[in-house]
Amino acid sequence: MLRKCLTLLVGLMLVVQASAHEGMWLLHMLKKINEAEMQNLGLNLSAEDIYNINEASLKDAIVRLNGGMCTAEVISSKGLVLTNHHCAYGSIQSLSTVENDLLTNGFWAKSHEEELP
Repeated sequence: MLRKCLTLLVGLMLVVQASAHEGMWLLHMLKKINEAEMQNLGLNLSAEDIYNINEASLKDAIVRLNGGMCTAEVISSKGLVLTNHHCAYGSIQSLSTVENDLLTNGFWAKSHEEELP
């Protein structure tokens, strides 16, 4: 019984120590509300680098797929895009054939030339 109580007490102490900075950080409010906190946490970008309504910023590297229902990120100068599987499912399906079922078997391009259109 004592062991269970000690385990519970230690577990509760650990939960109290663990905190998360979560919630919705509004892009247009970053400079006013969150910039100093984010930089204290190690961010090397300014609020304007992340979101600037009139200039190029990180917001411009976000891609909308499936009529805006999904997002993706451009992560290279050659147009490499990362997204979730369900967002690209239709495109993957359209490139699949009976002989080459990409949905079942997957696909890995080892070079730029091997990439599918």
